[in-house]
Amino acid sequence: MMKHNHKLTSFAQQLRKNMTKEEKELWYKYLRDYPLQFRRQVTVGNYILDFYCAAAKLAIELDGSQHFSEEGKIHDAARTAYLKSIGIKVLRYPNNIVMKNFNGVCIDIDRIAQARAHEFEQESN
Repeated sequence: MMKHNHKLTSFAQQLRKNMTKEEKELWYKYLRDYPLQFRRQVTVGNYILDFYCAAAKLAIELDGSQHFSEEGKIHDAARTAYLKSIGIKVLRYPNNIVMKNFNGVCIDIDRIAQARAHEFEQESN
């Protein structure tokens, strides 16, 4: 069962309104109309996920420069460990890769989302 942190809800709403150009690119050109529903800025535990697909238990994180600092790496490792512990797989893409290789990122997301959704669908049958 996913735990929503209601204390983060208003911050998540702000993030939805003020998406980065990379988040806008991925959302409006791909994830918004993806066959499996993705949601933006979803609260899980003490974290806000950039994008989340419940059917595939898949989080997508777009990483700006702050994620490459030592502090950022430690925070991201703890976040990924927590999400993994509740069954959520995290895909991380640096912002520059989203812009340079958009089609490659979309192909990667599709391959993993479809495989995971199929796996969970099989488990429930």
